[in-house]
Amino acid sequence: MGGRTVIIVDDGIATGGTMKAALKGARRNHVARLVLAVPVAPADALIELRADCDDIVCLATPEPFGAVGFYYGDFTQTRDEEVVRLLASAAALPRRHETDAGSTPRY
Repeated sequence: MGGRTVIIVDDGIATGGTMKAALKGARRNHVARLVLAVPVAPADALIELRADCDDIVCLATPEPFGAVGFYYGDFTQTRDEEVVRLLASAAALPRRHETDAGSTPRY
């Protein structure tokens, strides 16, 4: 990750504790720029996370906040088997350095 822009995306932030750990972990890899992208979060959590990243993109900061699941029509948890399948599919895609110089990488 060193020297690259890293965008950490989550489905929403409640307290910010998990995201704080993720941002600090990414920062330890000497990224050039660290961006947090999230559709919904409480404003006070974003204020706390501001020092841990270079930029924050958040679509909504409703007050009162409640819970992340309140802002989704379907907030069903993803099953482990689905995650494993998606990771295997992603691992099978060619990486940028493996593609021809003139072709568009598939990500």
